[in-house]
Amino acid sequence: MGETRIGCCNLCEAICGLVLTVEDNRVTRVQGNPDDPLSRGHLCPKGVALADIAADPERLVRPVRRHGSGADATWEELDWDEALDLVAARLAATINEHGRDAVATYLGNPSAHSPGMLTHGTAFLRALRTRSRFSASSVDQLPAQLVAHLMFGHQLLLPIPDLDRTSFLLVLGANPMASNGSLMTAPDLPNRLRALRARGGRLVVLDPRRTETAKVADEHHHVVPGSDGWAVLAMVRQLFLDGLVRAPDYVDGLDEVRRAVKPFTVEEAERRTGIPAETLVRLTHEMAEADGAVAYGRIGVSTHPWGTVTLWGVQLLNLLTGNLDRVGGAMFTSPAVDLIGTLAGPGSHGRWRSRVRGLPESAGELPAAALREEIETPGDGQVRALVTVAGNPVLSTPDGSALGRALDGLDFMVAIDLYLNETTRHADVVLPTTTALERDQFDLVLPAFAVHNTARFSPPVIEPHPDARHDWQVFAELARRLQPLLDDPVPDARWAALETQLSASPREALALLLDAGGSGVTLPQLLDQPSGIDLGPLRPDQLPDRLRTPGHRVDAAPGLVLDDLDRMLATSAAPPPGQLLLIGRRHQRDNNSWMHNYPRLVRGRPRHRLLMHPDDLAERGLVDGTAVDVASAVGTVTVEVEASDDMMPGVVCLPHGYGHAAHGSPLTTASALPGVSVNDLTDPARLDVSGNAAFTGLPVTVTASVRDAAGAQGARETPGPPSLSHAANAAG
Repeated sequence: MGETRIGCCNLCEAICGLVLTVEDNRVTRVQGNPDDPLSRGHLCPKGVALADIAADPERLVRPVRRHGSGADATWEELDWDEALDLVAARLAATINEHGRDAVATYLGNPSAHSPGMLTHGTAFLRALRTRSRFSASSVDQLPAQLVAHLMFGHQLLLPIPDLDRTSFLLVLGANPMASNGSLMTAPDLPNRLRALRARGGRLVVLDPRRTETAKVADEHHHVVPGSDGWAVLAMVRQLFLDGLVRAPDYVDGLDEVRRAVKPFTVEEAERRTGIPAETLVRLTHEMAEADGAVAYGRIGVSTHPWGTVTLWGVQLLNLLTGNLDRVGGAMFTSPAVDLIGTLAGPGSHGRWRSRVRGLPESAGELPAAALREEIETPGDGQVRALVTVAGNPVLSTPDGSALGRALDGLDFMVAIDLYLNETTRHADVVLPTTTALERDQFDLVLPAFAVHNTARFSPPVIEPHPDARHDWQVFAELARRLQPLLDDPVPDARWAALETQLSASPREALALLLDAGGSGVTLPQLLDQPSGIDLGPLRPDQLPDRLRTPGHRVDAAPGLVLDDLDRMLATSAAPPPGQLLLIGRRHQRDNNSWMHNYPRLVRGRPRHRLLMHPDDLAERGLVDGTAVDVASAVGTVTVEVEASDDMMPGVVCLPHGYGHAAHGSPLTTASALPGVSVNDLTDPARLDVSGNAAFTGLPVTVTASVRDAAGAQGARETPGPPSLSHAANAAG
């Protein structure tokens, strides 16, 4: 029968609790845990596939070193000491000869799910002391972090929808029915939205596609990609016009906001967005008059050229209607470990700039869209070595094909990852780590975004592979081996602090963080209650005390945002003649740029196709199911097209994270999902003021391809060397 163990899923932000059956150190069954106070028994298909990762025969468990390049590359296994010594020596040599910034780092988003990354990976990064730091944040959520930093004083002081008590939920550019929530940890979305309906609440969605969330909404309005800021700022303006502003007395800058939004009339917003002016006025009143309302914007509004402005407008809607820090509105979590003041800094913008384009850092990182040019452009500070952690930027950052070519020009590259993929195949050395089921799991980040306060600790469900190491052990060993090799090592006092951090296991560090957290939760309590501890609903009236701004006041009119309004106002409302606007999408049955070749996940109808409105197909003489070429300013991809009434006319849609064979991926599994990388079309020059890549609303042309659909798909299933076969590991 096997042994029943309690665990959790770390594959997405929902962090669902699991009940697992283990036989002979192998997970044979995965179920949702009904006793988990946050997920309440919910389980999506990815959670079931969690067991496939630990048991995957193609997963790396020993370090490997590359010989040769491209299709001719071969891989040699190394023992751990040899691999760690090699990596430390090569990184030290680069730093000693070319300076600290010659080593760049890139972190994929699974890093946020790993306690070892947060306790020990951060120490390793501090030991490198490089400013050439990149991550998936700047292809995802940087505008949200920047707005929180500017308005509330900390990049992670993000207001979360009080989903379980709101009566009016306005969703922009988000699809939580597929994502399980994002920057809104909200498992069991179907039941939570049904409960919203049952208590008489309303769900309104603004999106260029009738998404899974839009299909269950009370109201859905198509909106031109990239124009969401016009809609929310027109609603903000309407609040002032109609005397509906209910801002608390700890808010500064209301007069500046009133003046700044004067050009954003509902009539102009209708022309820009396609949403009728009277609808915008009505939604404004409904939100202002509801008994608890919240606006929520996510990746679709983060990843266009005015992501920061748009998310500022979203926060203004919550703030000015009196719904910030209010039951049913936008609230702040009370996690057992509060990252604010412990592991996470307040955020920043513009402390330094990139070497080539002069792009400002945000939150201590440079835009991922600048990584390629920093590698390819000679001169002082040129990136000559790269460390990637659970990341796949070749598949998930702008103009990924060009980045892949640039990686071949590095002096040295090391990847800390489970698989060989589009990015890690360029590495000189790959250092694999254990999976979530083989290590202690405590989510340090995601409870800070949860719709309900909980705490949960999951010991290892299965014994780790005997040859694998935990990520925190890898980070600690690299830092220790690097330090004595540096001509200019970390100063003694600072190194002593880092060594103290490196010497404690994540479990030991967690015990200290819990003791300092003030929640009353202790590690022994968590061990005694493996399903988790319910800390209650989100709590109101935390402001102004929780603000990290000078004087504990909200800055409603940050200068950086106001200055960007002129750029937004000067932009044309229409795409160039003959072009369409491209948006992305995600699916519940895959995880960004990986999990595309697990048989239990890839069954069903094709998910890789370009979605296009039937009218747009007819106008171009295209036929459903045939291959088309999708071209932008930087590249062209070939993919099958699918007619879809869900699409707004003039808008087309490709999923994020596909295109494995197109980038020389070693993916060989016959059941693997075909597709192309939407990011091969994305222009690295197209950025939000935060530095976030602007994927959404990208102008493209769509024409009949010279290749047929079978050829387009087959080219992305071309087998590679069996020893290298697997899909991409991480999203970012």
